[in-house]
Amino acid sequence: MLFQLNITDFAIIKHLDLSLREGLNTVSGETGAGKSIIINAINLILGGRSSADLIRTGCDEAVVEGLFVFPDNPPGLNKMLGEEGISFDNELLIKRIISREGRNKVFVNGSLSTLQMLSRLGPRLISISGQYEHQLLLRPDNHLFLLDDFSGLEDERVDLGGIFGRYQSLKEELRAMEKEIVAQKERGELVRFQIQEIEATNPVPGEDEILADEKSRLQHAEELLGIVSEGYQTLYEKDDSVLASVARCTKSMEKGAGIDRELGSIRDSLAEIAVQVEDASFALRDFRKAIQIDPQRLEQVLERLEILTRLKRKYGATLEDVLQFKDELASKMFDLEENRVKRAKLREELQEAQVELMQRARILSQKRRKGADVFKEAVEKELHQLHMKETEFEVRFEDQCDGEGDGADGGIERMRPDGFDRVEFMISPNPGEELRPLIKIASGGELSRIMLAIKTILSRTASVETIVFDEVDSGVSGATAEVVGEKIFSLAGYHQIVCITHLPQIACQGDTHFLVSKEIKNGRTGATIAELSPEERVYEIARLLAGREVTPRAVAHAEEMLKRG
Repeated sequence: MLFQLNITDFAIIKHLDLSLREGLNTVSGETGAGKSIIINAINLILGGRSSADLIRTGCDEAVVEGLFVFPDNPPGLNKMLGEEGISFDNELLIKRIISREGRNKVFVNGSLSTLQMLSRLGPRLISISGQYEHQLLLRPDNHLFLLDDFSGLEDERVDLGGIFGRYQSLKEELRAMEKEIVAQKERGELVRFQIQEIEATNPVPGEDEILADEKSRLQHAEELLGIVSEGYQTLYEKDDSVLASVARCTKSMEKGAGIDRELGSIRDSLAEIAVQVEDASFALRDFRKAIQIDPQRLEQVLERLEILTRLKRKYGATLEDVLQFKDELASKMFDLEENRVKRAKLREELQEAQVELMQRARILSQKRRKGADVFKEAVEKELHQLHMKETEFEVRFEDQCDGEGDGADGGIERMRPDGFDRVEFMISPNPGEELRPLIKIASGGELSRIMLAIKTILSRTASVETIVFDEVDSGVSGATAEVVGEKIFSLAGYHQIVCITHLPQIACQGDTHFLVSKEIKNGRTGATIAELSPEERVYEIARLLAGREVTPRAVAHAEEMLKRG
């Protein structure tokens, strides 16, 4: 339960300490005294939106702290806090600081935390029922969730949502795969043509360079023959050839070396030169024999080079690049086959997910329909106790799917994360009137009582410790207000209740009564809250009865109401 609420520099509150008790805590006060500010502060420690406008004028930051005490460690809460590394032992202290600089600080049991964490904790700590929740009741989309809450089907709905998400993911993955396969098939003809063109040419790495050299020889064969022949003649065959001249010179140096040994080294060098000249001559002779003047071969080489050049122009800068490109094309053809295998597997998985989704959705729908009958009886019973004795209530299912088959419009096509059921609460407040949608006929007072009836039913099994009713008495008065008060008091047997009210019939039911008031000090308006003593409580109930002028009769009436309460 919420044991302590401290508010500092928030709206018109300078500082406020509120110690709440078990049972029913009623809160009253003049209109505009600041009761809604307290609700806003509670919303903040539950992860609600903040604004710098909420900070008291002239202050840099606002602080809200809430201390929650539990009779034992709730397993879910304990696990959640443990995952965040936050220590927890029956007490939970939440502190939220709002700064004008726009930064928020959140502390949970002294550990720095986040707004996301508060949003996760909030639903486990406090349930706030106010005018906004009444508006939610008018939206049919919320009716299914209320029915599931009553029927204990929240976990099954969440599980179904997970299966639906997996089904949708598989569906999207299959759609993308189908698209990719179509694109691959469209590219397939081109890929096959490109592979065939490269394979038909059968290029060999470096082949183009070898052919380029051969082309040059063939194109200049006659010129090369002349150059080589002349070189051979000059070096070897002529009478005055280089080799003959070197031989004669070597012979002279041999003779000279006999006279002077220093010429021996020159003689040896000339002998080496003679050997080199002879080798060069024979090389020229052999090269001359290899030279071909072959126009037909030249034409073949030119044609082959043109084919290879065209291939490189289309598929790569070098023949190595062309062959690598062919390998990549082949892998694409393999990818197409691989994707076809994947598509078949995806179709199988999608079918399995669809079968599971439909089966689980049908089972959930059947349970909802059974739960709807029990819910109808429970709501009507509560409404009868709230002075709506002739009211008929019904949970109407839209006939999209009967829970046994796919329905006229196809169950899987109309499936949502929460199933294929669409429900709406129907009501007939007056005998003889047909059941109509809640949004069309419910008055403000009826909405308040319907919401209270549903809240009463749900709260008996809810795990939340504290329930806040913010002016749940809207639109009711007299004997009906007294019944509403008794109903809220009965809820206090299951939960700690904080009820903000303007009605004495409800305020007198409280185990503890707090008064919110405004006062002006030093030219500043401030809101305060105080627990009323028995005497002060009599006066406050009398004020709620009589208005501005509290008469002895109103006081006597208040005393009587408190005795009955």
